[in-house]
Amino acid sequence: MYGADVEQVAIELNEDPQKLADFEARIARGEKIEPGDWMPAEYRRQLIRMISQHAHSEVVGMLPEGAWITRAPNLRRKLILLAKVQDEAGHGQYLYHAAETLGATREEMLDALLTGKAKYSSIFNYPTLNWTDIGTIGWLVDGAAILNQTMLARCSYGPYSRAMVRICMEENFHKKQGQEMVIRYSQGSARQRQMIQDAITRWWWPTLMMFGPHDADSPNSGVLIRWGIKTRTNDELRQDFINQLVPDLQACGIQLPDPDLRYDEQSGNWQIGEIDWDEFWRVIKGDGPMNAERMAARRKAHDDGLWVREALSAYAEKHSPLN
Repeated sequence: MYGADVEQVAIELNEDPQKLADFEARIARGEKIEPGDWMPAEYRRQLIRMISQHAHSEVVGMLPEGAWITRAPNLRRKLILLAKVQDEAGHGQYLYHAAETLGATREEMLDALLTGKAKYSSIFNYPTLNWTDIGTIGWLVDGAAILNQTMLARCSYGPYSRAMVRICMEENFHKKQGQEMVIRYSQGSARQRQMIQDAITRWWWPTLMMFGPHDADSPNSGVLIRWGIKTRTNDELRQDFINQLVPDLQACGIQLPDPDLRYDEQSGNWQIGEIDWDEFWRVIKGDGPMNAERMAARRKAHDDGLWVREALSAYAEKHSPLN
């Protein structure tokens, strides 16, 4: 469908062919689509789905690292981690606001998350077992996120694109902090080297799954690329990540958990073994190591914050010009 001409797509989506043609011409010229502009209903739907999922991921992503704030090995590390978790909360706020410009309400988005209708990144359903996981998440998980988010900073939808610019700057600090930790532990004591090796072994494959299924199995990639929401595919981003990380981790003396890993001279790419897609889909569908715990924590936080929302609502009503 999404490889078809404009008229065919307009028929499939029940949209005005001329409006759709003008819309796609603007995207082809590199113009940003703004909230008040005409857009296909499917463009709006895909953006709400994608941005809200991104926002949910930022907020749920606070949980695996937040658990280690009180167990950081020293005050410097505690302050760094505290600032990082605070950044993630801010990213969620930026993104929820961006989705609201499309007509979605915060209540609708949160309800979709808490009832299991909306998804968040599968990576946050894995446990953080020791302190070296924090550095590993910083370098691997945030590094993978930056590749995707840098692409989204060029997104055709203006509010999403602009939100990503600030998010990318902050995520780059998170990545550098994680990289510094991994390098230090890889040069540390025998126990530290063993711990960081174990952390990389556990997080490597889940991080590669973050980019999503292979392009041929990705149901939304066609329309996302056609309309400039995404400018690169899942497999392209994953390959860039692999090419960046493999030599850097090997330089630290870290062994990657892939017996099929090899460098292909002809393509200039590192080739990996097959990802366990059964595990990926199982986690996405709610059967990961920490799915239940993550959602229980979010529901508890939502319930505990009810009095704040009620107080804000009462204050706004009391001070309304209509009263």
